[in-house]
Amino acid sequence: MSIRSGFVSIIGKPNVGKSTLMNALIGERLSIITNKPQTTRKRILGILTSTEHQIIFLDTPGILNPEYLLQERMLEYVFHSVDDSDVVLMIIDVDSDPNGTKTFSDERVQKILKDCKSKIILLLNKIDLSTQQEIERLIKNFIEKNIFEKVIPVSAKEGFNLDTVINSIVELLPEHPQYFPEDQMTDENERFFVSEIIREKIFERYRDEIPYSTEILIAEFKERENAKDFISAEIVVEKQSQKPIILGAKGEAIKKLGQAAREDIEKFLQREVYLELRVKVREKWRSNPNMLNRFGYNSEND
Repeated sequence: MSIRSGFVSIIGKPNVGKSTLMNALIGERLSIITNKPQTTRKRILGILTSTEHQIIFLDTPGILNPEYLLQERMLEYVFHSVDDSDVVLMIIDVDSDPNGTKTFSDERVQKILKDCKSKIILLLNKIDLSTQQEIERLIKNFIEKNIFEKVIPVSAKEGFNLDTVINSIVELLPEHPQYFPEDQMTDENERFFVSEIIREKIFERYRDEIPYSTEILIAEFKERENAKDFISAEIVVEKQSQKPIILGAKGEAIKKLGQAAREDIEKFLQREVYLELRVKVREKWRSNPNMLNRFGYNSEND
């Protein structure tokens, strides 16, 4: 029996539901999710395997106008993911951008659509917030653009129409053996997901520029037989003034952060851990190429 396998990039503007969609399609919480835009910084790979197909999803950062080097590299991930893909899922949020005006007027989106050699499926997300009549009108308008193989209304949060998305992807994938073992769900290690969980909690608990100025380094990760696993993580901030904000009065804020992160880390790892958090200042790390390389934000053009 032939099997279809291939790579599928999930792209769109910030906060349209890309990570929620991938998690729902995979059936596991691989990408962190918050209500703030630009939560996803790296290309995160999630693998969905059945007896007939293997779909390798690439959850990408939001398409934006980069203001510093980190965002430039985030945008590189998007372009290279599209280049590497057999199918592209482009998502628009029909609640905040019903006609796709904000999305399709963006010059970076226009470049992707112009240069893309892959098949593109347009997903109209958050349809639970629209009427049936409005959705039907939007589908008709987008089909008339003659850009997309299909236009599919979905609700990533509610899990609506995801089978249609999977079936539509499989139709467009080439016949190819599986790229990964059938029991593998991602190519990232536990350290990566632990750092992402801590970063997610920072996005949830801190305001303004703090989440965007923060990076996580796992300094130690020790599995212990007769004791809890030991994890030591560094919370890196850009300015000295940000350190006391992370710590909070008498260290209360970082203590609560650690408790929330530890609970989710234990759920993810399915074992108990001892989590140690420290705060370090690295001035303007988001615009420092050496620091970005150290944090794993390597340029795709190198």
